[in-house]
This record gives sequence, structure tokens and C-alpha cells, in this order.
Amino acid sequence: MSVPRPRGSTRGRLAVASVGALTAGLLAALPLTGAQGAPAPAAAPAPAAAAAAVKGGAERFTDGRYIVLLREAAATGYTGGRNGLAATKSSTGQFRADTPAVARYTDHLRTSQERVAGSVGASVDTSYTMASNGFAATLTAAQALDLATDRRVLLVEKAGVRKVTTWSTPDFLGMTGKNGAWAAKGGRTQAGSGVVVGVLDTGIWPESKSFSGSRLTATPKTRWDISMVDGLTRMEKADGTLFRGECETGQSFTLADCSTKVISARVFGDAYLAATPEDELSEHEFISPRDGGGHGSHTASTAAGNLVKNVSTAGLKFGTISGMAPGARIAVYKVCWEALDPELSGCFTEDMVAAVDQLVIDGVDVVNFSIGGGPSPSLDATELAFEGAAEAGIFVAASAGNSGPDNTTLDHPSPWLTTVAAGTHTTKFENTIVLANGKKIMGASSSQTPVSTRRIVPGAEAVVEGGDADDAALCGPDTLDPAKVTGKIVYCYRGVYDRVAKGAEVKRAGGAALIMANPSPNSLNADIQVVPTIHITDTAGAIVEKYVAAQGLDAKASFKLGNLTNAKTPLPQVAGFSSRGPVLVSDGDLLKPDIIAPGVDVLAAVAPPSNQGRKYDLYSGTSMSSPHIAGLAAFIQGERPKWTPMTIKSAMMTTATSIRNEKGGLVRDAFAQGAGQVKPRAFFDPGLFVTSDATQWRGWLADLGYNTGVPALDAKSINLPSIADGSMTGPTTFPRSFRASMKGTWKISADLKGFTVKPSRPNVTSKRANDIVDVDFTINRTTAPLGQYTSGFITLSGPTRVRIPVAVKPLSVQAPALVTGTGATGTSDVEIIPGFTGELDVTTSGLAKGETTVDTVDVNADYLSCITVPEGSTLTQVDVDAADDTSDLDLYLLAADSCDPATAFAVAAQSATGAADESITAPGLPAGTYIVDIFGFAPGADGAPMGFTLDTYSVDPAAGLGAFTATPDPVPVVTDTPTSFAVSWTGLDPDARYLGLVEYEGTSDVTLVKVDTGG
Repeated sequence: MSVPRPRGSTRGRLAVASVGALTAGLLAALPLTGAQGAPAPAAAPAPAAAAAAVKGGAERFTDGRYIVLLREAAATGYTGGRNGLAATKSSTGQFRADTPAVARYTDHLRTSQERVAGSVGASVDTSYTMASNGFAATLTAAQALDLATDRRVLLVEKAGVRKVTTWSTPDFLGMTGKNGAWAAKGGRTQAGSGVVVGVLDTGIWPESKSFSGSRLTATPKTRWDISMVDGLTRMEKADGTLFRGECETGQSFTLADCSTKVISARVFGDAYLAATPEDELSEHEFISPRDGGGHGSHTASTAAGNLVKNVSTAGLKFGTISGMAPGARIAVYKVCWEALDPELSGCFTEDMVAAVDQLVIDGVDVVNFSIGGGPSPSLDATELAFEGAAEAGIFVAASAGNSGPDNTTLDHPSPWLTTVAAGTHTTKFENTIVLANGKKIMGASSSQTPVSTRRIVPGAEAVVEGGDADDAALCGPDTLDPAKVTGKIVYCYRGVYDRVAKGAEVKRAGGAALIMANPSPNSLNADIQVVPTIHITDTAGAIVEKYVAAQGLDAKASFKLGNLTNAKTPLPQVAGFSSRGPVLVSDGDLLKPDIIAPGVDVLAAVAPPSNQGRKYDLYSGTSMSSPHIAGLAAFIQGERPKWTPMTIKSAMMTTATSIRNEKGGLVRDAFAQGAGQVKPRAFFDPGLFVTSDATQWRGWLADLGYNTGVPALDAKSINLPSIADGSMTGPTTFPRSFRASMKGTWKISADLKGFTVKPSRPNVTSKRANDIVDVDFTINRTTAPLGQYTSGFITLSGPTRVRIPVAVKPLSVQAPALVTGTGATGTSDVEIIPGFTGELDVTTSGLAKGETTVDTVDVNADYLSCITVPEGSTLTQVDVDAADDTSDLDLYLLAADSCDPATAFAVAAQSATGAADESITAPGLPAGTYIVDIFGFAPGADGAPMGFTLDTYSVDPAAGLGAFTATPDPVPVVTDTPTSFAVSWTGLDPDARYLGLVEYEGTSDVTLVKVDTGG
């Protein structure tokens, strides 16, 4: 039965928050069905509330702040087609926000946003129109759910919080010296000249020498004519376009703090400050662009800090430092904030999306984003906003995350971003522990003071009276007894407490030095400590512990400067903390990270008040590696101002080289290093480019289930300078298109152990610059182990060397997604192509009898039906077959607490295409109550109301019908040789539909079996 949603002149959606008569009306129209179709009382609660979505867990909508992104393109991506509104997407790669066309189109977007918000009774608080099309608003749970089931809407996301995730690095990267990358391109101080780097972070400390510049006035300064009038700044850029920013003032930040270096400083904190009272902010925080934590100053100076000589901090001398692009200018977008309680510190999504919109308007060239929220099977609003920024021609570097060394921990999976892992870069921070028995152990240390021989005391054995020995083992605050540690070397574990806080505790208790051991594999960090400290690995820690246990009170050691062991540390290595792929998004079919750069013990500018008074400090994290890539992108753009973000990304990736493991061997793990270590001396002339574009990105989003209005494109078909497949079940072809920057011929070769790689042509030959050559790479398993990723490379050798990383995981079988059958008793053949030789185990589940309903739905109305997914169900299927194939129906599956629509709290799954028929396949859906919502989007040739047939199934392996079996089982198989097995059933009810499931050992792929006994 059709349930209309009158909302004035606008189309209403599922009004789950309505009360009184409207809710009663919905219930009266709602056919209530149990798991197998038994009538259920209207007031009957579900056995359990549904708690997760099909893909990774549905967020329960609650009252609060939300970001709503709409399907219609933002200004950076609008290609025209709407009457009276000219295209705003740039045809040259440099987007301009100040054109009349953009003004008219963004006015249209704001009007549309107000209509969408108004259709559920909400108001737009903040509007986004440039990089993303959407708004922030305060919504009830019902309003959020209404919008989530509106085809005009791309994403409804609860506003959340994210966390922030170079002295010798220029030398290490080959930037310095007569033959260095800087010298080849006009010198160090000119690197990045004419380019603006936007930094979304905690703000900036403008007094740092890394950010010094001339005061801005109305009179243009520098060759780029940088000026400021009434706080508004202007700069003519190397690409011929303008940057227009603003120097916002506030606490301890005046117009004088902007300069020819820091040419814009904006604050985005409305959402954060609305949720965090001012008296709960850190004592070092400022409601202004001034940096309250130091993170923003560190990333900004790493990317584009000035050349600064004679740098010293905490009594340690470091000499000359600079960012990767000292000639670039910095635009500050403060989106992250420090609170008294570190758990409350962070960056609100609303503020970040607003900042991305603004930086597009301002006209930045490069963005560094050292902020993350951890791995996720879906994309958040900020990630989607950066797609618009990339369309505007802005290169975005993003940190991979600090949750390594485990796999599938990586953040920022999108192809329009350059996601950066962290590696080591120096052996200058190495000192040696010399045990009294002569054993030498090297560790990370910035100390320049040796320590004479003295006793080693484990922290756990030096606990204060009444204290916690476990905390003392970590050198926790106020846990060490001065009587037990004074003058001694204290041995403690890394973890729980800040590393520098452990050194502070040793000093408080009178200890002479600290040995800090990793309790498990992780990075080594040479933090600047208040006592001499050496940080050692977990294996080295075991040696120290064994020695102390054997020697007791006689266990002694000394600290010597430098590495006195025979083992020399290979460089670079991936940092233990650096997050690894594969990514959850696209089931491993996108290779991330993209590249690796220095991220361990990076020296850069900080905010002195929150960094023990230091002006420069050593930080570690992918937050430090990302600005290296951002700065290098600015360096490239200063020399190649017409290169697009994807051109720059391709140049960096295809010229990168492999990092090392701890024994010095070359690393092949693409999920740790991506394409490898960035090589600035090579990336200006890569020879060939492999680039993707917005059409492919939107197709990929459609493949993920986002309603972008374009045909879906699987991740493997995106033209990326990398290849990945998380479920290879046979020969798989990956298309790639190469654009040449020079004349030449490149021979194609591959190194992928256990696989054959066959290109559709042996060479890539270019007769002139900008020739485009397409190559299909077909990869097939030979001896590689099943169920495990194998990494390798495809290399094109010619005038230049172009290398593409590859990571593929072969599975046991290539099987059909669907097999059909008929009759109460019958069989169907399942054709498969195995990926190995041997015996393949198959498992059947079901059959489950479907609940079939034939009804109609009106235009702009919903048909609602309640289903219960029982405990033990492994698969839920909902199919809608429209009677009129020219009509357009949408299908939503709403998680609910009961069959009362007012208790619906999330969209568990949806299928809202432009087709008449829709289908949802939901494996692993949690037991509970769900409401099927069929929305009548548009009538077809037969008009309205629109007829349909609804089938719902829940497959429970323990409750199968029809003696559903597979024969033979196991199935004898030979690699790449097609074969088949039969599925059979008997004794089914007539005139019914059934669904079964076939699973295969060694793969996550399944085959659905649909049986129609009426056919």
C-alpha cells in the first residue's frame, strides 16, 4: 500500500519522526511480516535492534549536527547542462572562483540546499558550494534518516572529530649539493616560488624564522606582487592566476603576523568552539590562527619553511634547515584545536569541509592534510570535499595514519589524494648502550652527552611505595622512587604515556638516563629528552632484560655516542607506526599508500609554549611525511605550473625507488611503501604519465554505492600509476593509458613472483610529446600462494624508467554471482574457473523461502514493509521488480528498533539507481528488524500508481529447505580449466521463490542460487 508524504510543495520522504495521526496512518498502511511471513502484531518489538549496515556498520542516526552532501556537482565539477547556468568546471586545470558563472551557479546550489533542508523542516547553518555541494545543519534523527533516503542527497554524515596524525631530510632526498634537485631548478630559496601551499592544521607560530617575511601593505611586494588591504591579501601566482586570502585577527594574532611568507591565515572553529567551552581549551590555545600545539607550524615549515641557519634547540645543534619548497608561500587554515583534556582535542568535520571550500575560493595550489580518522569502509565528507579540490587543480597530500605495523590500518584511500607513508631518513640520531659484559646495543637517541657506567634499574622495581608497578614499568608520572633511581639508568617500556613524559619522570626522580624499549615491533624515535635517552627495539629490550635478570644489582651499562656496533642501519625503512594497506574501501582493489617520505625524527618549527619553550623540535608520524610530499609538489608546480595534481602524483610515483628492510634488502611490500621512496632528482622528467580524472573518480564513487549519476567504474579500471586486486580468481586485465612527455620507446617488463603479466603490446612507443598509448595488462596466477597478497612491479624502460607498483591476492575460484533454477525438484549447473589444481570445498546454505508481495506505490510516496532478520542469517536479499520497466523505483533498507517506522534509525543498505528494478544483497546483516522502503521516484509509460513485486529472503545455514546440496563436493579442479558442479533441491512448495548461497573455500566470492517453483 502506498504511503504519501505531503510536505507542502516539496516532495516528502520517510517521516519516521512524525507522531500522532501521521504515525498511526503509516502503521495502518504497513504490512507487518515476521521472518517467514507470519503476521506480527503492530506493537511487537524486534527480537534485537539492527546495529550495523551492509558495508562496515550503519551509524545510528541521533539528534545532532550533520553534514549533508548533495548529488549535484559542486562548482569545481559542474560541466553545464542546467538551463541558464554556464559550466564552471575549469577547462585548463586552474579553477577560478571569482567568475560571474561561478557566482550564479553557487547561488543556485545554495537555493537547492535550502530546499532540500526545508523538505524535512531543517535549516542550513553552513553552506558548501565550491569543493563540495552540501550543508551543515542541526538535525533530528528522523530528519537525518529522511535525507539519507533522498535521491538528491549523496551523503549524510554525523559531524565528527578527527585527530592530527626537516633538518637532514633535504640531504637524504637528494635536494642539496651541486647535483641536487634544488640546484638543477634555480636554487634552494627559489623552490616553489610563485606557489601557495595551504595547510589545514593547528595554525601557525608566525614569529618562527621559518615563516619570516616582509610586512604586507597595500604596495605589492616580491616578484609575485603580494599585497594586503584591510586584511585582504592578494598574490599573482606562477600559473598566471590569483590567490586571494585574508589575514584574520584574534587572540595574539594581528595583521602584522601575516607577511610575504604567511600570506593568509584563516580560522575554522565554529563547530569545535560551539562544542567546547573556552575554559576547556588548552592554556596554550588561541582563538586565532596562532598555533596552540605546534603540529601546524611543524607541517607548514616542513612543506615550505624558509632556509634557516644555525638552528639549535635544547642545547643540541642542528645547523641549517628548510622546508621542501622554501620559495613557496603559506596559507593557514586552522581547523584543529587543543583542549585541556587531550581526548577533546581535534578537528571537526564541519570546520574542515568549510576550510576546503574556502581554500578553493582563495586559489591555493597545494594542500597538506596531516589529519585522519582511521581506516573505514566508506568515505567521509572531508574526503569527498577534496575530490572537488582536486577538480579545481589543487594537489592534496594526506597522511596515511599512525596505526601500523598491522595491515588494513590506512587512512585516506581516495584516488584523488596522494597518501603518504612514513620512513626513516638518518643515522645521525644513533647512540649505543654498552652493557658491562661488553654487549653493544644501538638505539635511537638525539642526546649529545655520553653517560658513564652505572647501574640499570627496571622501572617496575623502582616503584614508589603504594604505587602501581605496571605504571612504573612505563615510567608513568610520579611512579618512580627517587631513593631507588637516583644516579641510575632506568629501564622502561614505551607506551600509554608520552615518550618525553617518561624522560621527565626519570629526571624528576633523580635518574641519570633512560633506556626505553618497545614492547612490540614499532618505530624508534630520537625525541629530545630532558635526560640522555636511548630508544631500542623489542628484541634489543629482551637482551637487556635477560642481562639484568642474570646480573641483578650488578647489572650496569654506559651510553656512548654514535653507533659503535658492527651493524649499520639501512635507509630508508618504513616506520613501525606507519599505517599499511590494503584499504577497506573497494575491498583491496586500490593500492595505498601511494608513496613514502621521511616521517621519523623530523626537525621543524613548533609553537614554543606547548613544546617546552623550544622553537624547533623533532616530531615523528605520517603527519611529518605528508608535508614533505606537499612541499615537493609545490617545488614541481613552481617549475611546471601547468601540471595537474594527477600529473604530479604520477611523476612522483613512477620515479620512486624501493626502501630497505632492517637487513638492507629491497622491500617489495606495496602496502608499506606504495610506489617507494620519493626521488626529487627524477620526478621532473618521468617520460610517461598515468593519470586519472574526475569522470573516473565519480564512476568509482558510483561503484561504492554513492549516487553520483554516472556509470559505475570498478577501482581496477581507474587509470592510476599502481595496480591492485584484492580478489583475483583468474586472469584479470587492468587497462592503463600512458601519456608521453617526450619521444621514445619504453620496453615493458614485470617482476611479480608467482604470476604472469602479459601486456597487450610489448612496448610503449611515442612519436611526439603528448602521444597517448593504451596498454592492457593481463595478470594470471601460476605458483603464488592463494589467499595472500603478492607485491611486485611493472617497469617500462626506455629514455626514462617508469615503474608501477602491483599488489594482487589470488583466490581459489572464479564463480558466477547468480545461478537460477526452476521446479519444486531440480538441479542447476554452476560453471567455475579454478585458480589452483586440487580439490575445491564448497558449502551450501539455504534454501530460504522468499516472502512475495505484489502491490503498487504512488509517485512521491513510499511503500513500507517490515521484515525481521533472524539470528544465524548469513544473507539478506531484497528484490523489487517493477511491472512497468520504464518507471523508476528506489529501494531502501532501514535498520529499526521495531516495526514502527518511528523507530527506524539508519540506512542499512540502498539501491537507488535510475532503473525500474532494484535489488539489495546484504551478507552478514545483524539480526533484528528492518523496514523495506520502496519509493516511487518517477512513473513510466503506464503512469501511476506503479506496480511491483517485492521478494525478501533471509538465508540461514541451519534452517535450509529443499535438501539443498552441491555435487560433487569437493570439486576436482585444475588451474584455469573450466569445470562445473551441480546444485540440487527437492520437495519445495509450488508457486514460490527460494534463495540459496554457495560459498567456496579460499575466497570471499559467493554464488546466489534463485529457484522459482512457479516457472
